[in-house]
Amino acid sequence: MLTSAVMFVAPLLLTVQAPEPGPTIRVTVDSSRKEVVVTAGPFTIAHMPANMDHGKMHGMAGTTTPLLRFEWPMEAWFRGFDIEVTDAKGGALGSQLVHHLNIMNFDRRQLLYPAVERMVAAGSETGNVSIPKTIGMPMEPGYRLAMYAAWNNLGDADIEGAWLTVRLAWSPKNLAPRPRTILPIYMDVNYNRVTDSYDLPAGRSSKSYEFTMPLTGRVLAIGGHVHDYAEFVSLEEVESGKTIIMLKVKTDPSGLLLNMPRKYYGVRGDGLKLTRGRKYRVRADYNNITGKMIPSGAMGLLAGAFAPDKLADWPVLNPENPDIEADIAMLEKIGKPSGEGEMDHEHMDHD
Repeated sequence: MLTSAVMFVAPLLLTVQAPEPGPTIRVTVDSSRKEVVVTAGPFTIAHMPANMDHGKMHGMAGTTTPLLRFEWPMEAWFRGFDIEVTDAKGGALGSQLVHHLNIMNFDRRQLLYPAVERMVAAGSETGNVSIPKTIGMPMEPGYRLAMYAAWNNLGDADIEGAWLTVRLAWSPKNLAPRPRTILPIYMDVNYNRVTDSYDLPAGRSSKSYEFTMPLTGRVLAIGGHVHDYAEFVSLEEVESGKTIIMLKVKTDPSGLLLNMPRKYYGVRGDGLKLTRGRKYRVRADYNNITGKMIPSGAMGLLAGAFAPDKLADWPVLNPENPDIEADIAMLEKIGKPSGEGEMDHEHMDHD
C-alpha cells in the first residue's frame, strides 16, 4: 500500500476554467500539511445592504459565486476546513466577507432531506473547523464536488479582484488505528431548495421543524448558523420534550451576532445518540428588538459530524429521484443572473 508521501511526490494540480470573465478554480494537494487547497477567483464582491434577502442574492451579480465544480483527488479521510478571502495582491480581506459557504458532494445523499450531501456548511461565525484524527469522513478519488459562497460585503464600495481559498484537511487512507466513520448531519428549521432564510417578525419568535430519524447513530460534534437577534438553536426529543442539544448564541448589546458555539460529544464519550424511528425537533428562537419585521432576516440550522451505527443503512443517492434532480437544478442556477448561460464543464491537468 502506498503511503501518502509516496502518493504525492509531485503536487497534484487540477484547473477548472470558465469562459471569460468567469472565475477560475484550482485544486492543489499539499501533502506536507495534508490539505486539499481549493482556490477560486477573481470575484467582484458587490456592496450590499444589511439584512439583504439571501434568497435573492443567489441570482444577483456580485453577491454570490457561481457553482464551482471540482473533483476530490484521492482516497482519504476528510477532517476539517478553513476559509480565506484575499485581494488581488494576496492581502487578507477577512473571512467575515463570506456570509455562508457550502460544499456539495454529488455522489452522496443527505441523511434527512432528499438532496445531495452538504459536506461543508459554514457561516461567517463558524471559523475554522478541525476534528480529531480518530474520526473522519470517507472520501474517494473522483468524487464530484462543488462549492459556492454568498458574500457579505457591508462596506461602502464593491471589492474587485477577490480570491476565495478553502483548505480541506485530510488524513491518509492507511491511518492506524482506522478512524471512526462520520458523515454530515444537517437539520434546518426552514429547509428550502432556494433559500433557508425566512422573515423575522418583531419581538420574540420561534420556528421549528420535526423529523423522524431514518437510522441510529451518534452526533460527535455540532455547530450551527443563525442571523442577528438569534437567541439559540436547539434539538429536542418530541415525545419527551427533552432538549438534547442547546447552542446559545453570543450577541452584542444591540443583538448583532458575535459567535455561534460548537459542542463536541465524542471527545470523552461515544457521542449523543439519535435513535431510528424517534421524532426530533430542531428549533431556532429569536428576539428581534428593532420593532420591525426583517424580510428574510432569519436562519436556523444545526450541522455536524454524525457516526451511523450501520453505514449500510445510509440512504442511497438516486440521481433520477425528482427531488434530487430539483436540488441539483437549483444549485446550477446559483450566482447566475437571469438569462446567463451555463458554465462550461471542468477540465483537469496533472503536473
